[in-house]
Amino acid sequence: MDTNNKNPQTNIENDDTLTNRQGHPITNNQNIRTVGNRGPATLENYDFIEKISHFDREKVPERIVHARGAGAHGYFESYGMVGDEPVSKYTRAKLFQEKGKKTPVFVRFSTVVHGLHSPETVRDPRGFAVKFYTEDGNWDLVGNNLKIFFIRDAMKFPDMIHAFRPDPVTNIQDPRRFFDFCANSPESFHMVTFVYSPWGIPSNYRMMQGSGVNTYKWVNSEGKAVLVKYHWEPKQGIKNLTMKEAEEIQGKNFSHATQDLYEAIERGDYPEWEMFVQIMEDSPHPELDFDPLDDTKLWPEDQFPWRPVGRMILNKNPENYFNEVEQVAFGTGVLVDGLDFSDDKMLQGRTFSYSDTQRYRVGANYLQLPINAAKKRVATNQEGGQLRYYNDKAPGQNLHVNYEPSSMGGLKEAEQTGKEHTPYVEGNLVRESIERNDNTKQAGDTYRHFEEWEKDELISNLVNDLAICPKDIQDKMITLAEEADEEYGRRLREGLSEKSKVMNEMKMEIGEEMHPLGAKDAHQAVKDAIEKGHEQDPY
Repeated sequence: MDTNNKNPQTNIENDDTLTNRQGHPITNNQNIRTVGNRGPATLENYDFIEKISHFDREKVPERIVHARGAGAHGYFESYGMVGDEPVSKYTRAKLFQEKGKKTPVFVRFSTVVHGLHSPETVRDPRGFAVKFYTEDGNWDLVGNNLKIFFIRDAMKFPDMIHAFRPDPVTNIQDPRRFFDFCANSPESFHMVTFVYSPWGIPSNYRMMQGSGVNTYKWVNSEGKAVLVKYHWEPKQGIKNLTMKEAEEIQGKNFSHATQDLYEAIERGDYPEWEMFVQIMEDSPHPELDFDPLDDTKLWPEDQFPWRPVGRMILNKNPENYFNEVEQVAFGTGVLVDGLDFSDDKMLQGRTFSYSDTQRYRVGANYLQLPINAAKKRVATNQEGGQLRYYNDKAPGQNLHVNYEPSSMGGLKEAEQTGKEHTPYVEGNLVRESIERNDNTKQAGDTYRHFEEWEKDELISNLVNDLAICPKDIQDKMITLAEEADEEYGRRLREGLSEKSKVMNEMKMEIGEEMHPLGAKDAHQAVKDAIEKGHEQDPY
């Protein structure tokens, strides 16, 4: 041991070194700490918990993400089967067991990045969150319309949303910030390919798919688990918009999707989705060229077929938007017996973040609100907290006893009948990315699957926004496109080359770089408002 070194150096820190609020230099801002690089995550992730819990509290009182939304009541009807097999083979969750069994639901659709009163035509993923009021308590299936995501590690979520949101100085969305993050986070390229295509602007909420995005588990009565992915397919068909079509619609109605959902239900044209699951053995699956816990990847349908398990119908509009749509609170950790978590690092990070956000946003007793309360008995030893208005105690419970265990008439643990799922976990605690991290192969598959008009729209939208970005960001995005598909990369390179010639001839004005993602001629609208405005005398 060197006892002469009076000031040993631990981390190299400069003026621009990222730290946490305690002043600790951050040496890894890409990965949470996990057992092995696949997970599960550990609770002592201090840097992540500080980062995500501060992020959850950035805005008051609207949601940090998914602020703009619409919702409706309905029911889920089980087929009692998963494909052509009894569902009990895979899960003991009661809501799936009987054919025709109906479970009440509340569904909230939303945009992700922008605020409470933003237009519903923005280029953005759409939230698709379902609250099942089951006989075993609530189950929240919180997902999006697209089946993948930009990142695979929850550590990066606050940075991603910051980059996609309006600039903190101008309060205007800036594609340079979006692509600065994406070009330096290449795992996002598959999602970028979807979002910049027409799939980034669904026509409305009724005509879009839904997905759980994360990988979950089903557990049967013997405690055996399988990995599952959830999918919602609309019986109304799927429709998406081009940028030009979206701009025309926005010019007439910035709440068109909310209005469409409300009017469809009022006239009795009840939206319906069929639920499918993909099932995979619970293992790392080294034979695959992707990790099944990677949220940036699709599970190939030819290898893991979609199996129908039920259908969902929405047949009742909210009686009060604020009470129901605004105050409804979802969490990825809200599961019932027979459903379980996988080691998906995004899922584990979201499971802390979502419920933490709701307690901050709606209050410690948010689960006592009618829209969030389970439709069954609830008995806890919880006390106090903001806006608490009843005691959730059991009939005959000794009200002097608000703890457990007790022999004086307090609450008792339930008896467990199904076997506990006890996966074996072994590995070093590390902060590393998943090993199988090919960032472009599936993006190429997706591009080749697009129809020609979708490819044209994708390239046009990318060129429009990347043209204002620094060349190093353009080059990184072109490289990713070339790795994904030769045609994809060539068309993006050629499009940017042509665009740059035009821009060189026309000097870019201040403010031209700031516009909603994919929007064309947004700066001209600023001028038009001045030039086309009608002069008036004061009154």
